[in-house]
Amino acid sequence: MHAKYFKHILEFKQASGTSRGILHTKETYILEIFDGDKKGIGECAVFRGLSFDDVPEYEEKLNWLCENINADFEFLKEKLKPFPSIWFGCEQAFLNLKHGSNLYFPSRFTEGKDSIKINGLIWMGNSDFMEKQISEKLDAGFDCIKLKIGVDWDSEREILKKLRQKFPKEKLELRVDANGGFGFEKAKSVLRELADLQIHSIEQPIKARSFDENHQSEMAKLCAETPVPIALDEELIGVLNFNEKQKLLENIKPQYIILKPALIGGFSGSDEWISIAEKLKIGWWITSALESNIGLNALAQYTFQKNPKIPQGLGTGALFTNNFETNLFLKNDKLYYKR
Repeated sequence: MHAKYFKHILEFKQASGTSRGILHTKETYILEIFDGDKKGIGECAVFRGLSFDDVPEYEEKLNWLCENINADFEFLKEKLKPFPSIWFGCEQAFLNLKHGSNLYFPSRFTEGKDSIKINGLIWMGNSDFMEKQISEKLDAGFDCIKLKIGVDWDSEREILKKLRQKFPKEKLELRVDANGGFGFEKAKSVLRELADLQIHSIEQPIKARSFDENHQSEMAKLCAETPVPIALDEELIGVLNFNEKQKLLENIKPQYIILKPALIGGFSGSDEWISIAEKLKIGWWITSALESNIGLNALAQYTFQKNPKIPQGLGTGALFTNNFETNLFLKNDKLYYKR
């Protein structure tokens, strides 16, 4: 076998806002493995400014992987543990090499016989921009919407109020994602207001690894008293070992965790988080991390075979102007695979 990679800069159709800033482009790397006349492809979806492996030696490690592609699989897994997005791409490429075509996890989904229910994602912006996105999602048939919040809470709260006045929780599930945008005291008041609005959940209300003066986890305090379910997202990044994962969830006791394989060690890393969460009666769902259609395809196939019970945070890559071709398509709020 031999392997190679190339960089691809994804360009947003429209600048997309989060509490961490405005996104115009997204850098990613495509890994290809060749075995005779067979090829496997995967995406090493590094997320600059967020990924644990956003380090200067990233491409050096990609070169190392290509040079050692014939090494034992478990050896590669151990060596790439500090590079979760590279391991994610490596897993994909080997699965694709095995199954061929655009397949990673063959199932009823890839046979076109079943679908995955997803939430509609609303990006930050002024109220007119956010309301326009919401109208488009509602018109498209979504009954679960996730809004990015944490920049202008007064405006964001008014948008949520309008939505809730028009659509009761039985008709529209509302999720919010703060990306760590609130301080601890502000988060407590925001949680109370979200409860009044019957919000399903909030992702990462405060920054990951926030501690008080006694070195106690502020996220654990919020989760213990919150009137609205809290989902951990960025909190999971950089937690590499099984025992560390278990300790984190036992300490914080969140209501949900958000799984982004590109950020938390690929499919195998996500499997570990899910196994621990389910033992602790913690809910979960899977969300993309701005992958190209290559990673999104693999991610959707993985998600389906985990038998999800609630809407997932996936998509079709329509955010970008220069994406790769895809087998994924949306019908209302259901994600399908076109054979």
